[in-house]
Amino acid sequence: MKILTHGFGAPAGILAVYVENKPNLIEYKNLNEVIPLRHGEIDYINQECGNGWRKLFNVYSKFLSELSHPDHDFTKEEKGTLTWQAYRDKSLLQACSQEALLFSPPDLGQNNYQWHIIAGRTYAKKLIRDHDFTHSMVWLDEEFAIDKVNRIIVCPYFDYRQLSNIKITKLAELIRPHTP
Repeated sequence: MKILTHGFGAPAGILAVYVENKPNLIEYKNLNEVIPLRHGEIDYINQECGNGWRKLFNVYSKFLSELSHPDHDFTKEEKGTLTWQAYRDKSLLQACSQEALLFSPPDLGQNNYQWHIIAGRTYAKKLIRDHDFTHSMVWLDEEFAIDKVNRIIVCPYFDYRQLSNIKITKLAELIRPHTP
């Protein structure tokens, strides 16, 4: 079954984060492709859709900062002096980025991303059940799982209370040893 990949960011890149719901705004209602966000659009979504989206974008940017992926522009830009806040406002999920926030299940047949991160255990279990896309998922604990074959990680939802700084570090460490 062909999956219609849709969300924000780069249509291919280093990583994609998958969440179950998209912002409840008319302009995204019929979203059927991966689109880059425009400068200031994250702030617009935050203002219109509330604190939950602000937390998600902040945690996503903090994660990229912690990851320090050698091929990601966040690590290279301004010789590592870029803050996660500046990256969020300047580049996160924009045309120049190397990441995506997707509202569709992972399409491992296309495999446009090096890593697939499913945010939220309940959503991950639903995807695994409904799409049967991995048989090599190993649960490390109640919150984290990894499929090294397909490069899929399940982690807590991108929210400060669920994915704390300590857990952001753990997520980054799951990827680092496996980075090509």
